[in-house]
Amino acid sequence: MDRIHQLEVWLKQQFPGKSWALQPASADASFRRYFRVLFDNNSMIVMDAPPQHEDCAPFIKVAEILTASGVHVPGILARDLEQGFLLLSDLGDQTFLQALSDQTDLAEQLYRDAIDALVAMQLSSRANELPHYDEALLTREMNLFPEWYINQHLQVDLTDKQQAVLRDVFAQILHNNLAQPKVLVHRDYHSRNLMMATPNPGIIDFQDAVFGPITYDLVSLLKDAYIRWEEERILDWAIRYWEKARRAKLPVTTDFAEFYRDFEWMGVQRHIKVLGIFARLNYRDGKAAYLNDMPVVMNYLRKACERYRELTPLLNLLDELDPDAASAQTKIGYTF
Repeated sequence: MDRIHQLEVWLKQQFPGKSWALQPASADASFRRYFRVLFDNNSMIVMDAPPQHEDCAPFIKVAEILTASGVHVPGILARDLEQGFLLLSDLGDQTFLQALSDQTDLAEQLYRDAIDALVAMQLSSRANELPHYDEALLTREMNLFPEWYINQHLQVDLTDKQQAVLRDVFAQILHNNLAQPKVLVHRDYHSRNLMMATPNPGIIDFQDAVFGPITYDLVSLLKDAYIRWEEERILDWAIRYWEKARRAKLPVTTDFAEFYRDFEWMGVQRHIKVLGIFARLNYRDGKAAYLNDMPVVMNYLRKACERYRELTPLLNLLDELDPDAASAQTKIGYTF
C-alpha cells in the first residue's frame, strides 16, 4: 500500500461518513510531507512522516512545551505514531517570507512579533526534556561542510594543511558556541517556518528542537538563508531582542558587544552547516533549488570572517577553495 493510499484510509477513519479533499500543503528538507485536508468549509493539516525515516514523538513533545509557553503552534488533533501520521490544526498558508515578498513594509511588525515569540519560547526551556546541542552534534553539523560543500559541490580534496586549518577554526567556533548560555533552540526559526496567523506568528517545523546556545535561533531569524537584510537592520533587531531578553531575565550577557560577538560566531557555525546541508540536498536528494540560496549564506559567512581576526584563516581557505567567491559576493543584491 503506497503512502497516499495509507494516509487516505487513516483519514477516513478520522472522519467517518464525511467527504473531504486532500491537497499538498508543503514539503520540507526531510522525508516529511504535509497535506491540507479540506471539508465543510474547514481545513486541517496532516503530517506524513514515514516511520522508517522520521519519528513523530519529538514533534509531539516539543509541541507540548511550546504550547505551555503560550506561543502559537499547531494543535495535535489525532495521531498514529505506528504509521507516522499526525492531524494538526491549520495555521494558514502564508509564511513570513511570502508576506514580505508582497509587502515589505510589514517587516518591522513581523520581526517584532517573531522576537516576542522567541523570548517566550526561550523562557519555556527545559534542559531535562530536550536533547542537548552538544559538541558532538555541533561538530557533526559542521563536518557536512567539507563532506558535501567542499568535496561534492566544489569537487575539491583538501590538503593536509587545509584540513588542519579547518580543524583549528572549527575548534575555536565550538569553544565559543559551547560557552554560551543555553535555552530551548528551535533550530530553524526563520521566515519559511513562521506563518501569518492570529496570534502572530504561527510556528512550525520545531520537531528538531534542542537545548543549546541562546543566540542560535536569533541567527536563524535575522541571518535567514532565504531573505537578506541590511546589516544595520540586523543590528537594530538584535539590540531589540537583547533588551527584551534582559527584561525577561533570560541568560544573555550584560554587554551587548559580547552578545553580538556570540551571535556572529553562532552564525558562522550555522552557515557552515547550512552550506553543507544545501549541497547534500542537491547531490543526494535531487533538490537543486537549494543551490540558489547558497550565495546569501556564503555572504553571511564571509562577512563574519572578515570581522574577526581568529576567523581570517577560514576566510583565506574559502578564497583558496573558490577564488571566484569573493568577487561574486559584491554582485549579490539585497532581497528586501
